[in-house]
Amino acid sequence: MANRHQEMDMCSGPLFSKILIFALPIMAMNILQLLFNAADLVVVGQFSGKEALGAVGATGALINLIVNLFMGLSVGTSVIVAQDYGAGKPDDVSRSVHTSIAVSIISGLAVMVIGLVFCKPMLQLMGTPPDILDLAVLYMKIYFVGVPANMVFNFAAAILRAVGDSRHPMYYLLISGSANVVLNLFFVLVMGMSVDGVALATVITQYLSVILIMVCLYRSSLAIRFIPRQLRMDTAKLWSIVRIGLPAGLQSLLFSISNVLIQSAVNSFGSTMVAASSAASNIEGFVSTPMNAYYNAAITFTGQNMGAKKYDRIDKIAKVCTVLIFATWLIVGGAVMLFGRPLLSIFTTDPEVIELGIVRLNIMMIAYFTCGMMNVYPGLTRAMGYSVMPMLCTLVGACLMRIVWLMTVFARHRTVFMLFVCYPITWALAGLGQVGIFFYARSRIRRKAGMEAGTAGHGTGAASAC
Repeated sequence: MANRHQEMDMCSGPLFSKILIFALPIMAMNILQLLFNAADLVVVGQFSGKEALGAVGATGALINLIVNLFMGLSVGTSVIVAQDYGAGKPDDVSRSVHTSIAVSIISGLAVMVIGLVFCKPMLQLMGTPPDILDLAVLYMKIYFVGVPANMVFNFAAAILRAVGDSRHPMYYLLISGSANVVLNLFFVLVMGMSVDGVALATVITQYLSVILIMVCLYRSSLAIRFIPRQLRMDTAKLWSIVRIGLPAGLQSLLFSISNVLIQSAVNSFGSTMVAASSAASNIEGFVSTPMNAYYNAAITFTGQNMGAKKYDRIDKIAKVCTVLIFATWLIVGGAVMLFGRPLLSIFTTDPEVIELGIVRLNIMMIAYFTCGMMNVYPGLTRAMGYSVMPMLCTLVGACLMRIVWLMTVFARHRTVFMLFVCYPITWALAGLGQVGIFFYARSRIRRKAGMEAGTAGHGTGAASAC
């Protein structure tokens, strides 16, 4: 369980190796999640047909739209727990942990109700093809029963990562995900189910994973230990979590809105295009997954060093993350472009689906490093306490520009290429903006550190290192 020997000293020593060691389990966890999600698509695509494949794929953008606002609050949990932990305040850590779990339970139940009530009208509003609409609704209604467990798991994983334990969430996902694959095959092949089978398997394994991770927190010897009778919301901690997490959640929500609009455009090309886009999107996830791991590492390392007032290390954290972004893009992104066709053939044998999927993959991969910059740098900025500016940058640079693109360029030239090319263009715009915001926030921290050093009457300590 999460015990003292699993802590990582993020406030001293070399950063590159520690960030990589911390990020690798998160990367592995996310890749496992992708593999297990892909298993849903592979099973229904191979054994239930392209309509079932399209139905499951058509729900992704809408699920993210409904879930992401609340899930973004877990970013606030990660930042606040990391700052409290880095500052050596165990009582504050405990209050943050119990407030976060309470928030996750309430959020999960709220999202479940919203999803169950609004999934069908929203899928219809998105223009989901009629031949897959009923299947998509069935999948979503079952899926949302498991959302409360998924919400609590993500908040609990954020708590563990905040103190340097990125391994246990990976272990629990490996267990539950393996069970998911077995249940997928059982429900579809043995029981003769379709999208309802893979959705039911997902729900069962989500509750398995949350039981495992909550037992881990309950048995922890650190300040993050979960004690059920202490489950309550601390007003001050709730505000701190919301102050950081709500803008992050709004950013994810805004992203999801733009992606829902793009999914609606994809739907307009028919169910074959929906299936192709769904399969390609899952493959792209293997490139975005490392970027997400670096984002989580940026939040945790920066948060702890902010708490410890070691501001000079933030610049080094940013440099390490940037190097990792480019290396990942070259290696993993290059592999996707080289092996895109055999990868797509895992999902389907339909040649038209594969050809359309190749078009999307090639467009996405050519400049995917800009997506990494856009995703990772907000983590650095939020961990320094600036969460609104990254949200606004995403709103303008990515979400608004995608909507403008759909209403102008794509409206005039309704081709698959013109639809998907809006992704790299908006990634680049938002990425440049996020880098600029990081340097602005960093300069504010430098000035604050300088004033603190001047007030103290000496230039030693962490502040003087700036």
